Amino acid sequence: MKDVARHASVSVSTVSYVLNGTGPVSQERRERVLEAVKMLSYTPNEAARGLRQRSAPTVGLIVPDLTNPYFAMIAEGVERYSSERDALVVLCAPEVAGTSSSEPTTTRLLRSQRLSGCIFLSGASAVPRSLMELTELGPVVLVDELLPGFGLPAVVSDNRSGARAVAAHVLSMGHRRVGIIGGPSTLWSSHQRLAGYREAFASGGIEPDSIPLEVGDYRQESGFDAARLLMARSAGSDRITALVCANDLMAVGAIEYLRSQSLRVPEDVSVVGFDDVPFARSLTPRLTTVRQPAHDMGARAAELLFSLLENPDMSPPDYEPLPVELMVRDSVQPPRA
Repeated sequence: MKDVARHASVSVSTVSYVLNGTGPVSQERRERVLEAVKMLSYTPNEAARGLRQRSAPTVGLIVPDLTNPYFAMIAEGVERYSSERDALVVLCAPEVAGTSSSEPTTTRLLRSQRLSGCIFLSGASAVPRSLMELTELGPVVLVDELLPGFGLPAVVSDNRSGARAVAAHVLSMGHRRVGIIGGPSTLWSSHQRLAGYREAFASGGIEPDSIPLEVGDYRQESGFDAARLLMARSAGSDRITALVCANDLMAVGAIEYLRSQSLRVPEDVSVVGFDDVPFARSLTPRLTTVRQPAHDMGARAAELLFSLLENPDMSPPDYEPLPVELMVRDSVQPPRA
């Protein structure tokens, strides 16, 4: 505010009156202040307004989709670890506001909070334009995804081994006519899971390229559409007997489609997922899936961020894969003769 006042040749109190609408200011002075605000790209520090008497680190957390319970579990891990450090967490969910056009709004909000650092969950198929601007605010830690070319530290799970394990389980139950519902082709996690599936198929004597694949966007609706396309490509004795889905929400969408066609799960078609969100164990049938340590990933991302804040010169690892676990439940059984 002092810089704005100096540039506009007015007092700091006049700047405050204009920005907060708390006092009389002439039109000429108001225009000078607003012009100075624009030229200096000044943003009121909302965090400072409420925390003038105390100092606390503030962490930005960008979550792509709060309707996905997996992201909510990661966010809980971030918040819990941060609260133990007496840090504030500013949550931003850009897709709540709409498409990528909401990014400038998100960036302005994060900048106004004078963040100590930022934790970024990428579950979308495109890297937001504002990511590099966020790195100017402080250290940025990725969680759940790698973004090649950005040089940012990341906390992820062992997607590849988890995908290999769940696909091997499907094969061990006797399935040979399998369809894959993969995640967005631009995401690192999607490539890792697809590689794991193909490794399992190759080990089982199946040519990986012969397995039909449809790509979704990790949302339930895309699982429904992908299952429809895959099942339409098979019929009669060649009908697919198992669907391997790259996350639980798409698995739910696939089950929804199968039931709309009077196909039973797992009697007619088996289905597996990935993530182990809370509702996976309460579905009918209970979903066989891969458990990711979502809460631990969020906590570890926060821990890494605070380490970078305390030691700016440290060289963090490119990424840290946390172990996963195959959860065998009721959604897979041997194919019918």
